[in-house]
Amino acid sequence: MRLHVGCAMWTHAAWQERQLSPGERLRWYATWCNAVEGNTTFYATPSLRTVESWAAQCDPAFRFVLKLPRSITHERRLTGVEQELRSFRTAMEPLGERVHALWIQLPGSFGPTDLGVLAGFLRDFPRSYRVAVEVRHPAFFEDEQAARRLEYVLSRVGAEWVPFDTTVLFDGPPVSAAEQEAAAKKPRVRRRMRALTEYPIVRYHGRDDVQRTVDGWRPWVGTVAEWLREGRSPTVFLHTPDNAGSLELARRFHDAVRARLPELEPLPEPAAAEPMTLF
Repeated sequence: MRLHVGCAMWTHAAWQERQLSPGERLRWYATWCNAVEGNTTFYATPSLRTVESWAAQCDPAFRFVLKLPRSITHERRLTGVEQELRSFRTAMEPLGERVHALWIQLPGSFGPTDLGVLAGFLRDFPRSYRVAVEVRHPAFFEDEQAARRLEYVLSRVGAEWVPFDTTVLFDGPPVSAAEQEAAAKKPRVRRRMRALTEYPIVRYHGRDDVQRTVDGWRPWVGTVAEWLREGRSPTVFLHTPDNAGSLELARRFHDAVRARLPELEPLPEPAAAEPMTLF
């Protein structure tokens, strides 16, 4: 029984009292959390050398959920992308089993009428990788028939539906510039709490106020605990408007689940960020 938790990135100016070298930042983060979202891969495929550095900084049990490049999901909309997908997979090979899932985040315009395209893409997707799909079109959350059709397409190939729970973010007007920016960029859809596979992945977005964030994730604590009792292996990512506190919040969420399941393996004690010295 093991719960993986993490954040949207592994480096943030607010997390470290010293400036760690690029070759140490992920190593430091991995003492705090045991998973991370690979959001940077959406914008550019990293070099093989960079990915080799990532692999060297964390043990094989660490989980990367890597977002496919936007050229595949947004620009080409999953059509005629064989070469781009092959290049991306080759670049990620040094991570080995650390690649928990390849994450297909689809644009908000990708709706129920596009499910045939998604089905064809998933049908030909290499079976050596676990697949997770995030949709943002409102119909998948408001139309039960559309949701069932999507579940059918995903279930045929063992893919997971990744919910991005932003209900707390949109529960009331923004109270800061960071909340306003987050609300402008994140999808406003209904909360969805159904797992399709043994490996559910959840993205949860809170507020600036820590207590509002904690109060909002309570339904997930119970759901994740139940998934663990069922033998599933969930991964939960914590977001806040500026993400400055997400590192501690990810561990706090893990503690909340463990309070219900004392047999859950605890996270290790994190490494301290020591001040820089001259010598």
